[in-house]
Amino acid sequence: MAGDADRSLRLLLGLSSLLTSAFIWPAGIHASVHVAVETAESGIPPVYWCTAHYVEMLLKAEVPLVHAAFRMSGFTPSQTCLHWLTQCFWNYLDWTEICHYVSTCVVMGPDYQVYMCTAVFKHLQPEILRRTQSQELQVFLKEEPIRGFEVSDYLEFMERLERSYRDVVLTDMKTLRDPVGVENLIIRSRSRLDLREAGLQFGDDDCNGSIYSNNDLL
Repeated sequence: MAGDADRSLRLLLGLSSLLTSAFIWPAGIHASVHVAVETAESGIPPVYWCTAHYVEMLLKAEVPLVHAAFRMSGFTPSQTCLHWLTQCFWNYLDWTEICHYVSTCVVMGPDYQVYMCTAVFKHLQPEILRRTQSQELQVFLKEEPIRGFEVSDYLEFMERLERSYRDVVLTDMKTLRDPVGVENLIIRSRSRLDLREAGLQFGDDDCNGSIYSNNDLL
């Protein structure tokens, strides 16, 4: 905003009025008009119980080699996804692509956050497979920038995901406004969080340590 404080404030106020802000601006969730009080007070951001859940689901269906690589590595794509999203891809994507990420989610809808993460994993697939073989996957995803990714290269892919999954993904995201519906999702997510912090894995053999069961992924 070229140092214009008033213009920056107007931008942030406008952003905070959108449902998208609850997902791309987790720090402001307590003040969002789109978020039920129960959600804000839970301490569990929507990117955990909604975005990360659907990223895992889409990876299993659309980028199965990456999904399998995570299973072999013993940790989940949702962990990496949450790490990226809580800092808005800062230090991972180029500044231009961070702006494109935010703009895409604002213009196209909050479900594009899910499609964006899926596209990033698809972009990284060759490197993910290589790092899995050398047992360096977790370190690579946490410490290395995402090189060569451009949102424009994956818009067609993300639009295809939208056509296939928007009815489900966006509907779940909109439960932020429903105190009853979101309470059940928070309880489910809190149970998973407690198990993860205890160092436990769950899910059947097909998930092999994923934080989600097969029923959740369907």
